[in-house]
Amino acid sequence: MSNVDQAEIRKFEALAHRWWDPEGDFRPLHDINPVRLDFIAERASLEGAGVVDVGCGGGILAEAMAAAGAVVTGMDMAGSPLSVARLHALESGVEVEYLESTAEALAGERPGRYQVVTCLEMLEHVPDIHSTIAACATLAAPGAALFFSTINRNPKAWALAVVGAEYVLGLLPRGTHDYAKFIKPHELAAAVREAGLEVVDITGMSYNPFTRKAALGRDLDVNYLLHARKP
Repeated sequence: MSNVDQAEIRKFEALAHRWWDPEGDFRPLHDINPVRLDFIAERASLEGAGVVDVGCGGGILAEAMAAAGAVVTGMDMAGSPLSVARLHALESGVEVEYLESTAEALAGERPGRYQVVTCLEMLEHVPDIHSTIAACATLAAPGAALFFSTINRNPKAWALAVVGAEYVLGLLPRGTHDYAKFIKPHELAAAVREAGLEVVDITGMSYNPFTRKAALGRDLDVNYLLHARKP
């Protein structure tokens, strides 16, 4: 429980009922999810793979990976989004195991269990990213692929991800992000290596709120994804 920000948990608990509304508070997550899934599927075989989605929220990515053939465990510390995730999985007929747990606790119970570990749009919401990344490394089997995504920390990211997304365009509820918790790519890469993982690739992700299209590219200024491998 030491690596849990209760204010962050309460924030997402309050929005849980909106998680699967593609026009609601999590609209950008719905729009970028196909690109995130493709990024993962191009770098790791999902068919039959054991996957854990750390910080799964309402299950948007977890369900998509399960539908692609993975055996998915989704975990989060926010109970209400997990309840929404379980209900949606029942409605959609997709099987996902959802657990209310921290990454650290689950790592103690299931070390080396998973061939793929995902932790997307989550690191900027925890007090200690090093603890979370180390737990992800422990959950991963030897040779496993791990995927992290977050937001860069610079004036452009503040202008687009906070001011633009939350206050001007209203794409996200105000207060969704704390700029001080944004993570520079070299900081994330260092934490990943500190956990004993190899950095394979860092790729930028852009999102156009007007066309609602996301794309991968070389621009790491705002959103980016990191692919790592456990030796």
